[in-house]
Amino acid sequence: MKKFGSSQSVKRLEDARLLTGQGRYIDDIAPKDALVGFVLRSPVAHGTITTLDLDAARAADGVHMIITGADIEAAGYPNAMRYVTVKNGDGSDAAAPRRPVLTTSRVRFVGEAVAFIVADSLAQARDAAELIELDIDDLPVKLDLSAGGAALHDEAPDNVAYNWEHGDEAAVKTAMAQAKHRVSLRIEDNRIIVNSIEPRGCFAEPQGERIHLGVNGQGVWGTKGDLSKFFGIDPSHVRVTTPDVGGGFGMKTMGYPEYFLTAMAARHLGRPVRWMSDRTEAMLADNAGRDLVTVSELGFDENYRLVAYHLDSWSNLGAYVSQYGQLIQSNLFARVLTGTYDIQNVFFRNRAVFTNTAQVDAYRGAGRPEAIFCLERSMDHAARVLGVDPAELRRRNFIRPDQMPYRTATGELYDVGEFGALLDRALEKADLSGFDARRAASAAKGKLRGAGICYYIESILGDPDERAKIELTDSGARVYVGTQSNGQGHETVYPQLVHDQTGLPLEAIEIVQGDSDLIEMGGGTGGSRSVTVQGMALRAAGDSLIGGLRDFMADHLDADDVNFDADEGVFRAPGSNVVVTLLEAAEAARGAGRADLCVVQEYVKLPGRSYPNGCHIAEVEIDPETGVMAVDRYTVVDDFGNMMNPMLAEGQVHGGVAQGIGQAVCERVVYDADGQLLTATFMDYAMPRADNMPFIGFSIRPVPSTANPLGMKGCGEAGTVGALAAVSNAVNDALADMGAKVEMPFTPARLWEAIEATRAIAAE
Repeated sequence: MKKFGSSQSVKRLEDARLLTGQGRYIDDIAPKDALVGFVLRSPVAHGTITTLDLDAARAADGVHMIITGADIEAAGYPNAMRYVTVKNGDGSDAAAPRRPVLTTSRVRFVGEAVAFIVADSLAQARDAAELIELDIDDLPVKLDLSAGGAALHDEAPDNVAYNWEHGDEAAVKTAMAQAKHRVSLRIEDNRIIVNSIEPRGCFAEPQGERIHLGVNGQGVWGTKGDLSKFFGIDPSHVRVTTPDVGGGFGMKTMGYPEYFLTAMAARHLGRPVRWMSDRTEAMLADNAGRDLVTVSELGFDENYRLVAYHLDSWSNLGAYVSQYGQLIQSNLFARVLTGTYDIQNVFFRNRAVFTNTAQVDAYRGAGRPEAIFCLERSMDHAARVLGVDPAELRRRNFIRPDQMPYRTATGELYDVGEFGALLDRALEKADLSGFDARRAASAAKGKLRGAGICYYIESILGDPDERAKIELTDSGARVYVGTQSNGQGHETVYPQLVHDQTGLPLEAIEIVQGDSDLIEMGGGTGGSRSVTVQGMALRAAGDSLIGGLRDFMADHLDADDVNFDADEGVFRAPGSNVVVTLLEAAEAARGAGRADLCVVQEYVKLPGRSYPNGCHIAEVEIDPETGVMAVDRYTVVDDFGNMMNPMLAEGQVHGGVAQGIGQAVCERVVYDADGQLLTATFMDYAMPRADNMPFIGFSIRPVPSTANPLGMKGCGEAGTVGALAAVSNAVNDALADMGAKVEMPFTPARLWEAIEATRAIAAE
């Protein structure tokens, strides 16, 4: 094991730059002479536009251009954004209403883009927006998660976007009818706002016949393709770049109207144009997350073994179909539907509804976290109803190591997993044997204490294709990757991988990402795919690089058996004292006319998914007199397979747990009856803070994956997946004896009201 190689907790190389103000974010690199764009957004949730008068605004000081939906169409561009649909359960097509870049006749949520004003300054653009006469006749607002109500789209008269099914409904009904025990639970998963520390932004600049768009996204190639189709130009005429990004969380994988509008304005004006969202604008218009209600039913035999699992879910898709929403929402849910349990009878129905709200991000709505949240909430509830220890109920139903590889009822092929052993490790680390004493101590203070378990598993792969290019320079290596760091530490992990194979110092390895001119293609970042898929591509490129130079050095040194020592980064020939460093070998290759050996590019396609899994155990303490709840203890034991950098993995888990606890204890999107967003500032929308967070005990029990040669499993979303159910189960455990029930978020007001309502019933 080398000093700086993989599996070492190397401190993040990029932090010195980012923490000393030298980061290059989108607003740092936008052209200083760029004009500024501002979006006029709908002030109402649903209505028909009767007046859109721009005359006064177009004549205002500093205004260069105002774009409407009609202008987009008049210019010959499609006023529509990309979207994906699925088939309904009966095989019919799901509703597929067009989402306009700028709406022309009807608005469907507060914050929908109506016009784009370009001026010399942001203040002038805002002032011009105030001069636009916009009249909208109100239409009825639809907010609830049920079919019916005022139709948002002609294509969906009942407002159901799709009715998607997975599994064998008949088999589940039969198994449920024969089950000894049946337990059901209604579960609410509250809507949340992503709130990346850096809001979305972009700039565009014409470059001859080409257009360059800089955007703080999670991958450049989808946006490149979108712009190429929008303008009807060859993809070679579009360049998309991404600099440092202050958080993505799946929300920034999507396309948004501002990217098209900024590029259109720059092309038509022949000048750079920039746009940057403010926080309230982001809360109104960015894709949100979660927002679904699920009824879960479990069937058990006489030995408390699972025989059937049924889920009926309604989810809020927002006003339009998103780019990936229908497909990924449902499929991600289905992949981990059965979790780590040995169960063959499963049926899942997910109906998505159009409402007068912003879109729900596919990666954060009815996906992995939601599936595990529903299952693990149900298992904990079942344990209480059946009088079974929650850990024992899970242990009885785990897929055993001797059953691996195991094909789940939803089609996933688990390659490895030692779930029972990991659960035991988590129980030990959490000192759950001492919980009764801690509960008694809390009771002595008049407090309620509860413990909750969540055992999660994820299905990790995303796009299985990736490329990597390594170019040796005079002083080191330049490495081109198809992923995009949003703060995960790629500039540290990838050099560790390359160092493993080349021996080059970490500081001599430069990572190049986020430039469609420099990198032919890539899958971007999302779904925890980066280290697994990109890591394999880097390994393949490193093997090719060393292999080619080894063959060259054999000829160059006139030796039959040249070997490469990756620890020292040198070539050696047996029986010779000659030692040639990698960079010296590269220089010799260039001198011999073989510069091609110094640049390699490899493409890989992973054949199967990896399945990170782990156990989260939370303890909470509640003051029944005030409803104030604290997450007092938190323990995580994870199986991420072989890890490249354990410290970064732990950091990812800490951040994910914080995100999950945030949703569980304080985050919640609230609309009023008119569809107005009431939580549109940080004064109204509660984000988790340091005083909400416990110390997070983190440890690992790795079982290397067999799905890739490096034995890796992703870890980016693991913290959130486990935290939602662990905290929810702990709260419900604390309230179980008094019979109080409450759903997320567990704010003091909600908890106090639930406790008081239970006390009132008991007093009658």
